Amino acid sequence: MTDRGRVALSVAPAAIGLIVAVATVALDVRAGGVPVPDAAGLEPGWPSALAGLAMLMPGVLLLRMLPRHAVAWVLTGFGLLWLVDGLATSWAIYAVYAAPGTPGASAAYWFYARFGATLLLGLPMLILLFPDGRLPTGRVWRALSVTSLTLTGLLSALLVTAPVTVMTRFHDMPLPPEIARLDLDALSVALPYGFWEPALRVAYLSILVSMVIPFAVTVHRHRAADPERRAQIRWLMWAALVDMAVLLLPLRTPPEVPAALFVLIVGLTSAAVVVAVAKYRLYDIDRLLSATVAYGVLAALVVLVDVAVFTVAGSVLGERDSALAAIAIVAVVYAPLRGWLWRGARRLVRGTGHDPYAAVSTLAERLELATDPDEQLVAVATTLAQAFRLGYVRVEIERPNGDRSVVEHGTPRGPALSLPVAYRGEAVGRLVLCRTELSEGDQRLLGDLVRQAAAAARATELSADLQRIRAQMVLAREEERRRLRRDLHDGLGPSLGALRLRVEAARNLAATAPARADRLLEQTAAEISGVLTEVRRLVHDLRPPALDELGLLRAIEQQADRFRSAALDVRVTGDGALDALPAAVEVAAYRIVSEALANVVKHADAARCAVTLSARDGALEVAVRDDGTGIGPDVAAGVGMLSLRERAAELGGDCRVSCPQDGGTLVSARLPMEEVAGA
Repeated sequence: MTDRGRVALSVAPAAIGLIVAVATVALDVRAGGVPVPDAAGLEPGWPSALAGLAMLMPGVLLLRMLPRHAVAWVLTGFGLLWLVDGLATSWAIYAVYAAPGTPGASAAYWFYARFGATLLLGLPMLILLFPDGRLPTGRVWRALSVTSLTLTGLLSALLVTAPVTVMTRFHDMPLPPEIARLDLDALSVALPYGFWEPALRVAYLSILVSMVIPFAVTVHRHRAADPERRAQIRWLMWAALVDMAVLLLPLRTPPEVPAALFVLIVGLTSAAVVVAVAKYRLYDIDRLLSATVAYGVLAALVVLVDVAVFTVAGSVLGERDSALAAIAIVAVVYAPLRGWLWRGARRLVRGTGHDPYAAVSTLAERLELATDPDEQLVAVATTLAQAFRLGYVRVEIERPNGDRSVVEHGTPRGPALSLPVAYRGEAVGRLVLCRTELSEGDQRLLGDLVRQAAAAARATELSADLQRIRAQMVLAREEERRRLRRDLHDGLGPSLGALRLRVEAARNLAATAPARADRLLEQTAAEISGVLTEVRRLVHDLRPPALDELGLLRAIEQQADRFRSAALDVRVTGDGALDALPAAVEVAAYRIVSEALANVVKHADAARCAVTLSARDGALEVAVRDDGTGIGPDVAAGVGMLSLRERAAELGGDCRVSCPQDGGTLVSARLPMEEVAGA
């Protein structure tokens, strides 16, 4: 169907419905105050017209979205039928009692009294076709559905075809003379009363059976449905719950109030059907159901307690003093109790999201009791789920070492909302929750809680990392001392001892055998060269000599020469005060660039690589960028990447490895200079 066809299909019924509703209200106004006998069974038609309009408009909306959906046609068709029924009622009152002799009185009264029973088909048909527009599957359930519709239509068929004399005799209620004069047997079938009487009794009794079957079908569908279909069916359950609550209210009010409430529940049910069929994924029906039940029960309890307070006060103190005593009891005792109960019920339904202090206090207490970062993430997910009554919360935090911790609470269902988790302006993770209808206040509170949780989690992570790094530094220092001791003791020590012996031997032979002494000294000189080479190796392991001889920039250029080839062009640039850097920063930068260049040669398959050094804002920024294949999202961090991060973290900085959108790999490190110099 084209867009123009959809518009026409929805606009035409809506326009007709509005015209009929306005005409019905106008007739009721014109006939206002006219006495109508109870035996005529006529009441103003505006409630039926407004109820039809409340059913028609959602039906038209659904018809525009889903023009082939049977539920849309049921809502639209029966909405129009309700409107015509209301118009027929108002026309009958006006034509018979307000302006006798007006044409159409017989047709209007016949439609209202006889054909109006067809409205009973609307509810079972809607329930049986909900939510997919088809009757239930299965031979038994489909047969029961058809039976329900047949039994409901039986009464409509009998009322249309039964003569007036049969109906007045069956109900034992003669019609008023002004109604009896009307022609109401347009489609009557002349059959004996012995046929009509049992047939009508069976038809009226079958209405009860026909209403039970659709609800049984709904229960069966809910039990056999998948989670999405169950969510749709629960929308209809919610509407039925609200309808029963409204209809069971013991109101002593003018007749206009129940009529208005009837219009309200028809419109609410129709709107719930439209949402269930077309937009059920946008809202959390489980939360709405629980809130409706809790608030409904609480409201009923409040009314019962109020009635009990006034009743007891009246019976004990007498009618004259009961009102004053009840007011005193409510003011002193019951009002605070009612407020406490109401807040408790609201917290049970809505969580602590409406009470920022309670939510923040709960989160702070749980974070304080958590002993490690994973427990803190669990505390965050649990607190958010309880504070905002969320069915699903997922917290993802990226640790400083590159690992990602994930904690889930609940089961994902419905649309998901993803929010970034930031710490000091840096995205450290994300928060995923299945709920989209957060108010502005809820969003602000959620942001505050997430920021507090991110700060606590990152502080714990940093504290644990600091302790780990301190332990690693102590271990590395002792391992380095052990290595130096071993190298000096096992390498340089014996070599120097052997040299001393050779020198002693040469001295002893110098007077008697100068030629042998000269050969020994020549061998000693060669061995001294080897010892010097070993000393240089040890010194290089402690700190590259090129840093002291050439400076950081030229030392890195020298290192880059070793990686250059016909297939790889490496360029090094630098700016800022690179000659006055702390020694630890120079070593870290040199090692990071060396490791990054080695990774480019081994893994990147790149043609160009750019190394950039810049000293600004109290930190040395290092960047190694290549145009290679990049790093896949599933590639785990290796020893080389972890060593890059650890070297930067030791100085209080950070190192990241990323893949830009235009390709290649970028290794960027920031090494603070002031903290290192101050230390």
